Amino acid sequence: MDVVQKLLIANRGEIAVRIAQAAAGMGITSVCVYAEDDAQALHTHIGDAAVALDGQGVAAYLDQKQLIAIAERTGCDAVHPGYGFLSENAEFAEALEKAGLIFVGPDARVLEMFGNKASARALAKKLDVPLLPGTQGDATLEDVQGFFESLKPGDAMMIKALAGGGGRGLQIVRTGDALPAKYEQCRNEARMAFGKDAVYAERYISKARHIEVQILGDGTGAVSHVGERECSLQRRHQKLVEIAPAPYISDVLREQLCDAAVRMAVSAKYRNIGTFEFLVNVDDGFFFMEANPRVQVEHTVTEAVSGLDLVQIQLQLAQGKSLQDLGLLQEQIPNPRGMAVQVRINMETMEADGTLKPAAGTIRAYEPPCGSGIRVDGCGYVGYAPSPRFDSLLAKIIVHSAVPDLVQVLRQSYRALCGFKIEGVATNLEFMKTLLSHKDVCSGQYHTGFIDAHISNLVNTEQDHPKLYMSSSEARAEENKVQSVQGPAGSVPIYAPMLGTVIGVKVETGDVIPAGQSVLMMEAMKMQHMIPPPEAGKIVQMCVAVGDMVSEGDVLGFLEPGDVGQSVSAQVDIDLDVIRPDLEEIQKRQALTQDAARADAVAKRHKTGQRTARENIKDLCDADTFTEFGSLVVAAQRTRRSLEDLIHKTPADGLVTGFGRVNGDVFAQADLCAILHYDYTVMAGTQGMKNHAKTDRMLEIVAKTHRPVLFFTEGGGGRPGDVDAQVVGGLFIKTFSLFAKLSGLVPLIGINSGYCFAGNAAFLGCCDVIIATENASIGMGGPAMIEGGGLGVVHPAEVGPIDVQSKNGVVDIRVRDEAQAVAVAKQYLSYFQGELTEWTCEDQRGLRHIIPENRLQVYDVHRVIDMLADSGSVLELRAEFGLGMVTAFARIEGKAFGIIANNPVHLAGAIDKDGADKAARFMQLCDAFDMPLLFLCDTPGIMVGPESERGGHVRHCTRLFVNGANLSVPFVTIILRKAYGLGAMAMAGGGFHENHGTVAWPTGEFGGMGLEGAVQLGFRKELEAVDDPKARQDLFEAMVAKMYETGKALNTASLFEIDDVIDPAQTRAWVSITLLSAPRVLKRTRKKRPNIDTW
Repeated sequence: MDVVQKLLIANRGEIAVRIAQAAAGMGITSVCVYAEDDAQALHTHIGDAAVALDGQGVAAYLDQKQLIAIAERTGCDAVHPGYGFLSENAEFAEALEKAGLIFVGPDARVLEMFGNKASARALAKKLDVPLLPGTQGDATLEDVQGFFESLKPGDAMMIKALAGGGGRGLQIVRTGDALPAKYEQCRNEARMAFGKDAVYAERYISKARHIEVQILGDGTGAVSHVGERECSLQRRHQKLVEIAPAPYISDVLREQLCDAAVRMAVSAKYRNIGTFEFLVNVDDGFFFMEANPRVQVEHTVTEAVSGLDLVQIQLQLAQGKSLQDLGLLQEQIPNPRGMAVQVRINMETMEADGTLKPAAGTIRAYEPPCGSGIRVDGCGYVGYAPSPRFDSLLAKIIVHSAVPDLVQVLRQSYRALCGFKIEGVATNLEFMKTLLSHKDVCSGQYHTGFIDAHISNLVNTEQDHPKLYMSSSEARAEENKVQSVQGPAGSVPIYAPMLGTVIGVKVETGDVIPAGQSVLMMEAMKMQHMIPPPEAGKIVQMCVAVGDMVSEGDVLGFLEPGDVGQSVSAQVDIDLDVIRPDLEEIQKRQALTQDAARADAVAKRHKTGQRTARENIKDLCDADTFTEFGSLVVAAQRTRRSLEDLIHKTPADGLVTGFGRVNGDVFAQADLCAILHYDYTVMAGTQGMKNHAKTDRMLEIVAKTHRPVLFFTEGGGGRPGDVDAQVVGGLFIKTFSLFAKLSGLVPLIGINSGYCFAGNAAFLGCCDVIIATENASIGMGGPAMIEGGGLGVVHPAEVGPIDVQSKNGVVDIRVRDEAQAVAVAKQYLSYFQGELTEWTCEDQRGLRHIIPENRLQVYDVHRVIDMLADSGSVLELRAEFGLGMVTAFARIEGKAFGIIANNPVHLAGAIDKDGADKAARFMQLCDAFDMPLLFLCDTPGIMVGPESERGGHVRHCTRLFVNGANLSVPFVTIILRKAYGLGAMAMAGGGFHENHGTVAWPTGEFGGMGLEGAVQLGFRKELEAVDDPKARQDLFEAMVAKMYETGKALNTASLFEIDDVIDPAQTRAWVSITLLSAPRVLKRTRKKRPNIDTW
């Protein structure tokens, strides 16, 4: 077990003081460090020794090599990083370990995991800890824009730095116009604060509570929690007030939060102390936000209610002690006693609109409050002149009440604030007093946006707070003294509007600038500010340079006012045609993914008579509406191939994905569609690790936005050559389940030209409709898999050719080529997009003559459908399968509906198993997307006989009853001719009165079974009694004719077994009124049914 005798504190301010005091209590000698401009800081006097750092400002405390050298030179055993600075830097922890020094915190592996929010979110997802929807990894601007577009109207988004914390690198985006600027600003802030500009985005919850759980771990998998803290009272994502335990939450939620934190820490084998942070929303539950693998500023409130010293526990765990050794197993953790509040006192002022300005000066009075239950952790003292280069936190007041009552502990905290005397430097004391006395805070009616929402009232209050101390009487003139600098005659000064550091000078002496142009850039309060001149004119002198610190009111430079005239426009106008290097780099990379840069691949594709993926997408989408996702992705083969090779040979990793508008010229409100197109010119359209990730991304967005999916599936299935990650079978991926879950939620349109095997075929088979070209070959395994299974050697074209897959019902629509496939896909999609305002139809009087007068003469029901529907509006599905049943989409007066019709050309319209399956699935499809259904009945009944029963016909045909009886869409039935037995009932949802209307044409005939069969069965004895064959036949025909008279449509309607008999020429009008008059739901927020059968 390691023993720490001497500790380097790699931090400053109040946390350095806190660590030095904890170390002293354990008999550990402390060594403090300080920057050149931080020599007067209190921690340099509290530690046992203080060593100067080379350098000024934050950079000095980030110099890893210098810190390690000091630790080694002074004989330290360990380094405590505190919070901020290097506290979450895995590289620093690793360097210390190599130097033989103990890092007081988690090991580099855990820091890497939790220091990067992407990996932390991945762990949460793995453990089923709820997460806010967000992007994955380092998000590009395109990623963030795509995610923002996927949100519901009115939702906002937050862009966050992947590294670090403390409220830095955060930007809320509410409108698309503001997104690019916010994205760039967030990256800049992240780069300056953490040295890494990686960001991601997630859905922003405006009125959530921020609750975090304190955990302890010893690295063995043993983890305990010390309860939770409330951190919701924040200003611009910077915590101001923390409370433990969190008030006004249920015990169930409290237990769920602690359980989630512990499970994540256990999974990571967490060592040392840390915090897991969550957003809690009344409507949505709780969501993991981030983990902070370090001591938190607000650890003090947990200490107050638990009686534990968390910093000393850090030091003990760092020396290798276990939770059992320390008596800190979960059952040994004390229950919280009472309630505690921490209030942060910052050196800052606020404008009337809440704008923050850092404050400077020399502290002339510093008298912290005292009394029972009051603790102050601070770094102030009389005579201290804080450097504006560092964080503005001066002190923390921690108030503990033995009673767990928020009102009482806030009352005590307010009184403590009133007793805190600070003079010489401006602070937020008055603001915090107003905040703590606000009625909504006392009643727990607050959230993370509460302060920002009420900032004006909180700042501009006339509330007079008592001062429970003796005020100083000395003059305060120096506090507001403004630098006095004389400029050239006729010039006006450009003043610094705040305290800060100059990080960029944009002009030179002699420049002529308009009033809106920036003179320089300052950093203050972790934000970058562009400073404009007071008016237009000529720069005659600049008084500052990059790196200078300035106070509010300092002179930055001098300007000679004047009319800038036309000459200035030429200087400041931006050449909109100029392409910046960063954009040029992107354009060149993206150009390599386009057909123009891949002439050989395009020529090879055209040689087979096929089109490229991008040609198909261009034909499919409205002009200039396709927005690609993941265009720069390459195959996951960087460990075996050069990046340059992958860029040129594996563009988009063989899968073009994005969103585009389809049929927007017809439907003005047409929604975007998700388009996924395997690129056969890239590794035969196989499925790789990265294109699976792209597919997942698209499908997750579709699940949120409910956009239709068009999937071009040509490809050879899984790709074994992706070796950038250690994977055995890859059977854990969620791609196929994500796609399958969309069934019944959005239209899924599969399109295939050429070979489609294995995983590609699985996607195709999950689609609602499959459109395939003449050259298609589709199978669940390709030639290699077939041969490997000992099933022979076959050519790819022989696996599942179009003739096979059309006749067996796999392919819904058989087309000539990709051009026709795209045209048909657009037509299919149109039925789900809305009504057409322009239409024509044939002369409906032709329907009166379309059914032959001879009741035994066959006719083709396709002619009925074509004449009844709007011209050119019929699209039949599975035309070569289940020939006795026709399923199609069509329109009447521009309104879409589905048709299920018996076709007498096949088995006289009898319903066989294939026809039953075909109709049952079509019912599910129409029902899922609120498509009304028209049944055209002409059936002698359900097919019978031994041959039929060998195929399990009882199960197949009864699918019509189960699905029909459970339809939720309007549906009607028209009897064209035969309506006999169970088959006719199945064509009406189970009975003629089960639907929204059943009528017949005059040619309709009804009966419990076919007329001829009914006579033979019911009058067998009478017929057998007639010896003469001719006389027997005459008797038979007479009986059939009599039964026909009884069962014809006119008589059946008179008994009200059906609703009416109509003139065939009036069929369109009847359908329009009974079926299509109600407004149709075009888009639902959730599924009506779990899924649509693939068969």
